[in-house]
Amino acid sequence: MRPLLPEMLPAEIKRTLRSPWLHPLNDLQAVDELLERVNPMWALGRIRARVIEVRSETPDTKTFVLKPNARWAGHVAGQHCLIEMETEGVRQRRAFSLSSADSRHCSFTVRRQPGDGVTARMHARIRVGSVLTLSSARGGFVLPAQRPERLLMLGIGSGVTPLMAMLEQLHAEGYSGDIVFVHGSRTAGDAIFAARLSALAAHWPALKCLSHFSATHGHATFESIAARVPDYAQRHTLMCGPGGFMQCLIEGYAERGLSAQLQYERFGLPPRRATAPGEALQVRCGPSERLFEAGPQQSLLEAAEAGGLSPKHGCRIGICRSCQCRKKSGSVENLLSGARSDAPDELIQLCISAARSDLELDL
Repeated sequence: MRPLLPEMLPAEIKRTLRSPWLHPLNDLQAVDELLERVNPMWALGRIRARVIEVRSETPDTKTFVLKPNARWAGHVAGQHCLIEMETEGVRQRRAFSLSSADSRHCSFTVRRQPGDGVTARMHARIRVGSVLTLSSARGGFVLPAQRPERLLMLGIGSGVTPLMAMLEQLHAEGYSGDIVFVHGSRTAGDAIFAARLSALAAHWPALKCLSHFSATHGHATFESIAARVPDYAQRHTLMCGPGGFMQCLIEGYAERGLSAQLQYERFGLPPRRATAPGEALQVRCGPSERLFEAGPQQSLLEAAEAGGLSPKHGCRIGICRSCQCRKKSGSVENLLSGARSDAPDELIQLCISAARSDLELDL
């Protein structure tokens, strides 16, 4: 039950008002659900936003422009939000970068991913007039407070979206430094924001755009970027793109002692390290006594689903925390950081945790 009571009330009165007999009047989420039935934009605790424009960017990419309610506190270029989609009673959340610097509105540019039901449903169902629930803006992938004199922006595929918002921000500020923008896509027809970038570069001397088409140039690598931007070591670098490309750049910068000038946003798990073949480990679910096996390369969420369980989950990449549960005992590895933890009775995220011993979960 979420609090709807002022903190200054005496404890005894708050206990009384929290009585289940007063439900749902003392439950913020329940009140929001009642208000939603009257007007989908009304909410006391949730950010609700109406779609005011839908634009096609490429054959499989759309931009959705939303006007949020008063709960929206704005954003900083480069940040992202979680968007909720409900299908057959299952509410899922996915993280999407805000693709515009306009803080009065929310713009999300979404590429329809093969096999990803959420992006396919967004393309099929969201129309002008649709109302969505979203989180507040979050994330630290933003421009440095002290603007560098030279910037390198690497936007591959849909990774161009947060960088587009940053470019708009810099342009609005009248930035007069030096930006090299490497825009990667499979072909020219798949390049998101190609027209907007060309228009910006045409009248903004600070911006130089370089296209990289993997269908003809091969996949972008550290070596190919360094060849096209020889002074990369003198530039503060902002990067967003596929996991393999980013890992390649992260390692390239690290080998040359340049990690401090590389800033990136990762929407997905990094490539998993090869581990020695091992026997599957056993996971016991405390309340239900159900058992499932977890392989060394599986996240606990994947292992639980393979074992016939349906844990609550959302983004599957460690952002929304919908899959958080309590580990009663055993050892796990965080797949994002590589950190291992043996502590009993701690909260873990199933989607980014792998078993490193037999486990007991409060699941």
